[in-house]
Amino acid sequence: MEYTVNKLAKMSGVSARTLRYYDEIGLLKPARVAASGYRFYRQTQVDMLQQVLFYKELGFSLEDIKKLLSAPDFDRQRAFEDHLAALQEKRERFETLILNVTKSLTALKGEITMSDQEKFEGFKQKLLNDNEQRYGDEIRTKYGDALVDETYAKLKGLTKEQYAKSERLRLEFEKTLKAAFDTEDPAGTLAQKACDLHKQWLLVFYPRYSKEYHLGLGEIYVADERFRANYDKIAPGCTEFLRDAINIYCR
Repeated sequence: MEYTVNKLAKMSGVSARTLRYYDEIGLLKPARVAASGYRFYRQTQVDMLQQVLFYKELGFSLEDIKKLLSAPDFDRQRAFEDHLAALQEKRERFETLILNVTKSLTALKGEITMSDQEKFEGFKQKLLNDNEQRYGDEIRTKYGDALVDETYAKLKGLTKEQYAKSERLRLEFEKTLKAAFDTEDPAGTLAQKACDLHKQWLLVFYPRYSKEYHLGLGEIYVADERFRANYDKIAPGCTEFLRDAINIYCR
């Protein structure tokens, strides 16, 4: 069976304009184009559009989706399994937040009393889930399940005041790191102050501090693109600068 642009747009909920754009960028080419210029799509393109929409829902860019779908080893069944796992995790995060909001509304009506601790449970659980999804494999491989699980337990037990303190430390650390980076001196006073603030921030979350652990984090920040992107947002090249400053701070 073949679908025109308009029929596929109506069936999928994607606009005809978007389908034409996907064709222009090579993300989703039609099965054939008639002499009249009309585009026609078949089952293969319908299935591929479904994959595109799944990946978009998970936050992938169109450029990344194109690379994934065009990869020689692309496995449709494995992709569905990955989609399902990611969506189930997202559902768990939303269910936690929905429960938190529901309890908050009930508390506002005077039907229950909600502790300050409970008010932040949903946000802390979302933070844990996001961290596990993004960095779980790397940190568990490097530091072991026991330390990671201890860290998660400490985070879940944070009070509102402790959480607020962590945010103040993070903001001060990033501001100091930016100023230190501008000096181009990882051994300088500002850079070492940034490292000390980083240590204080770590102590809010992590069950125990060691120089080896701090040094290892610096190396992970540089080696992993996701961590690198986080610190290079402060300034391009800031991740390596932080790693070098941590090395001096710890040694």
